[in-house]
This record gives sequence, C-alpha cells and structure tokens, in this order.
Amino acid sequence: MTKPLTRDQAANACTEVLDTEFFKALCEPVRVQLVRALVLNGKADIQTLAKDFSQDRSVIARHLQLMERAGLVVSEKAGRHQYFELDGPTIVERVEAILDLMRVLVPICCPGKEA
Repeated sequence: MTKPLTRDQAANACTEVLDTEFFKALCEPVRVQLVRALVLNGKADIQTLAKDFSQDRSVIARHLQLMERAGLVVSEKAGRHQYFELDGPTIVERVEAILDLMRVLVPICCPGKEA
C-alpha cells in the first residue's frame, strides 16, 4: 500500500501533470477544429487541412506546430509535404495522468459535497 500524498506533494504533482502547453493547445477554437479535421480525415498535410479554414496556411502551420509541441499531433515529412496526425497514445497518456492525479487529490483537498 502506498503512502498518501501530503498537500505539498499533491500541489507539486499538479504542476507536473496539469501541463499548460497541453491545455493551451486545446483552448483555441481553430486548434479544436484542427483536431476535428484530423479525426475526420486522418493524416493530412497543411494544404489539405487549410482548405477548410479562413486562416492562411502559414497560420494553420503555426497552430499545428504548437499542437505538436503540446503532444497532440505528430508530423512526418514526405518530400516537400509535411503530414500531421493526432498522437492518440500521448493524448490518452496525458488524460489518464490527469485522472489519476484527480483521484489522489479529491480526498486530500477537494472532496466536494457529501452525498
């Protein structure tokens, strides 16, 4: 049986798991639409993705680069094209880490209403 975390340890764990880059990437409507487009189309290059957006291809490319740094997408270069697709395993890993942390935090600091 593992020893419960102290409040200090729990707070430190929050800063590690609640990655601002990950959430920042998900807080922009254009990036959410890019996630949607990648779910619908699968792996795609910037030109294919940008055709459904009002933004310039360069703007879409910057969004995709930020999403890649945040672990939402991976890219692969093929000739002159760069293809992007969602990084499912990393997304699941991050969400599971958040859920695991919340399960530990609830009894320590935020039990909510008693039923």
